[in-house]
Amino acid sequence: MTTLASRQPVTKPVDGLVGVAVVGCGYWGPNLLRNFFDTPGCRVVAACDLSEQRLEAMARRHPSLRATTSLDDVLDDPAVHAVAVATPVASHASLARRALEAGKHVLVEKPMTLSTAEAVALVELAETRGLQLMVDHTFVYTGAVRRIKQMIDSGELGKLYYYDSVRVNLGLIQHDVSVVWDLAAHDLAIMDHLIEQRPVGISAMSATHFPGGMADVAYITVQFEDNLIAHFHVNWLSPVKVRQVLIGGDRRMILYDDIEATEKVKVYDRGIRWNDDPIEARRETLVAYRLGDMYAPVLDQTEALRNECAHFIESVRAGTTPLTDGRAGLRTVQMLEAAERSMRNGGAMEPLG
Repeated sequence: MTTLASRQPVTKPVDGLVGVAVVGCGYWGPNLLRNFFDTPGCRVVAACDLSEQRLEAMARRHPSLRATTSLDDVLDDPAVHAVAVATPVASHASLARRALEAGKHVLVEKPMTLSTAEAVALVELAETRGLQLMVDHTFVYTGAVRRIKQMIDSGELGKLYYYDSVRVNLGLIQHDVSVVWDLAAHDLAIMDHLIEQRPVGISAMSATHFPGGMADVAYITVQFEDNLIAHFHVNWLSPVKVRQVLIGGDRRMILYDDIEATEKVKVYDRGIRWNDDPIEARRETLVAYRLGDMYAPVLDQTEALRNECAHFIESVRAGTTPLTDGRAGLRTVQMLEAAERSMRNGGAMEPLG
């Protein structure tokens, strides 16, 4: 068997199709397999999992799939050019590193790693080997987030004042990571994508309500320069499921409700105008409220994971940087790790740089 040290980056096949293997067939792996099978320019080669039962279920669903419990079988296969890692978070760093060392492009489930040091190592390895490293920040590929990004970049919202996010539900309680790493990873990644400006500090408070468990409720505050502030509420103990983001600018404001079936994004032409002219201020109040119209833009309804898988394959084929590349994954891990430090230190502000 070929050793990791002797493996070289895999070249593209003559037919131009990118061979993909999915590692991990638990909760998210089957979704990746389904979408990769429907992605142009892609050939799904193999699925890998420690559970024979899971592999049998995948093989029944996809008869052409080669199922194996051995990661080495996947990494030694020259028909596999890219590996999607959909395993528990603690294994992300080691599995992604092995795949990169084997010359495979990598798509890894969020969060990319459990530490900044591990994330930095993966980014540097991918860049040194000339391989794509992409993180499964799925919400970035929704029609809603893509449309919001267009509005922010075009200046439609104006100068941003605040970013307020709530992601709460009853479960699924994780046993290997806290609610911050499980739920806030989504929202911090969305914010990182939408806002070009980089945060300067983060603080967090949390509570753990079960003996020996992880934090199940948390509140996170992210500070930017220029008076922009972001706040995140994540909770495994809510009686209702809420996924909402409020983004306020000096021109317009947005409500993004991911639970809403049709009008997921609503744009409000509303705001506050401050009158700082001393002469005019004598004739009218210092604060004037603007109450304009609301509209809901038309959104792309394509499944986010379908967009993401297609983007990954296109990035591999064209050699272009993915939207959620390794560095985006690194920035999210840095914020998560800093939030955990703040939680241990009673909510103290942790610098981000």
